[in-house]
Amino acid sequence: MFARFFAPTLEVHAHCDLPCGVYDPGQARYEAESIKAIIGKVEANDDPDFRTRAILIKEERSHLVKHHLWVLWTDYFKPPHFEKYPQLHTLFNEATKLAGGTGTKATFDAAQADQLIEKIDEIARIFAETKQA
Repeated sequence: MFARFFAPTLEVHAHCDLPCGVYDPGQARYEAESIKAIIGKVEANDDPDFRTRAILIKEERSHLVKHHLWVLWTDYFKPPHFEKYPQLHTLFNEATKLAGGTGTKATFDAAQADQLIEKIDEIARIFAETKQA
């Protein structure tokens, strides 16, 4: 019992209630790169079964991109970040739209996949800056 009183204390700071390290835009980028790879493979393959599987996987990956971005947007970034980087809301909105029903989820447009990756890279740059602070 007395040992608790004399035990050294360790002060821990985290951006949420758990210092888990789960937030990382790299997860969204990985899924976006997968989408782009699928788009490239579908262009060269006329097999209807292959194309059906590719569509399902691409839609799932697009959903995962949105999920990873939403977690960053809603759980990691806080009001001080949005004050310092006022473009963040627009970046997240544009990126999730690019991964959504009018973007990579619904099309086989490699240009949209490239735009999605660019938006994620911009979010990742800001994310890295906030980790430095």
